Amino acid sequence: MIEHPSRIEPARLDETPERITDLIAELSSSSAILGRALHPRAALSLADLVRIMNTYYSNLIEGHNTRPLEIQRALEGSFDDNFERRNLQKEAAAHVRVQAKIDRLMAAGELPEPASKAFICWLHREFYLDAPVDLLKVDDGQDSFLMQPGEWRKKDVSVGRHIPPSSSCVEEFMDHFASRYRLEGMGMSAKILSIPAAHHRFNFIHPFPDGNGRVSRLMSHAMALKAGIGAHGLWSISRGLARGLESRLEYKQMMDLADSPRAGDLDGRGNLSQRALLEFTEWFLKVCLDQITFMSSLFSLDTLGQRLSIYVERTEDLKPESQDLLMEALIRGEVPRGDVPRITRLPERSARRVLNSLIAHGLLRSDTPKGSLNLSFPVAALERLFPRLYPET
Repeated sequence: MIEHPSRIEPARLDETPERITDLIAELSSSSAILGRALHPRAALSLADLVRIMNTYYSNLIEGHNTRPLEIQRALEGSFDDNFERRNLQKEAAAHVRVQAKIDRLMAAGELPEPASKAFICWLHREFYLDAPVDLLKVDDGQDSFLMQPGEWRKKDVSVGRHIPPSSSCVEEFMDHFASRYRLEGMGMSAKILSIPAAHHRFNFIHPFPDGNGRVSRLMSHAMALKAGIGAHGLWSISRGLARGLESRLEYKQMMDLADSPRAGDLDGRGNLSQRALLEFTEWFLKVCLDQITFMSSLFSLDTLGQRLSIYVERTEDLKPESQDLLMEALIRGEVPRGDVPRITRLPERSARRVLNSLIAHGLLRSDTPKGSLNLSFPVAALERLFPRLYPET
């Protein structure tokens, strides 16, 4: 086993076949279109929904089925009485919180290099911020200990058949990792190509005692934003990795494949297989494109408007005039309260009842009691508003 950072080489593809180049071009164009017709306020509400979805699927990859309603309740400070379910809720709420911070940093133009050691340690530390002791306990099969969030592992580990670098070498490996995946100065295509490779090589190093999978997916989310294909948080890499293209087993299989050692002189010049990295990269980019295409179909202005109308029609205590109010909020982004009678074409008292029903259903919300109204997408309405977003809701 090579205890030198060259062990993760090739860190990037030496050559880019035409099929990969075509994928990158399609990813760039598709992500640029996603949500473009939506008002920014409506897009922000949808991004809130996608964070919950991203967390749900990230948890699913870890073998934890934390339902969307449980995640929503955790964000509101309401936790299950069951000890294990409560801890899963706390993990989920932490994931949503960290991703929201990443998105805000990007929107403010302050997102650091996603592959830098400082940012990766920050992700790990933030994820476990205020975590109960039980979530910090790590049992490696020989003994148990309390993990220190944001600190590299201090023990040697094995992950299935894979033996990551020794703990004494992690710092050196992560220095090399940060230099190989620094996005500054790269063109857009090179940035996009770096995302799959960095995702695998990070998990190959396995720098933390626990939480590496979650950190790698949050890092990939940040890299996608930096690379210009993040579409303001309107799609989720975790959903794609959890579902695969044809099978839910693909993620583990493809990660195992990318662990493969070099297979002869025609398989690159590094320690690991160049051919396997190429195959993993192609699969990963296809997963990203599949998710962007799927979310585009859900979030197009026309189809979203139609589903909101159908939702109103099939909900007994929502008046037909609710459709006009929701469409106005979708197109304009926000609706002043004083405009509600005009939009609904109802007397003020009747219009107020329509508005109150929509607020009670969570379809409209306001930052202040008298402020303008914004469109909202309650978790309870996901199955009807966004079919196939989850396996079950």
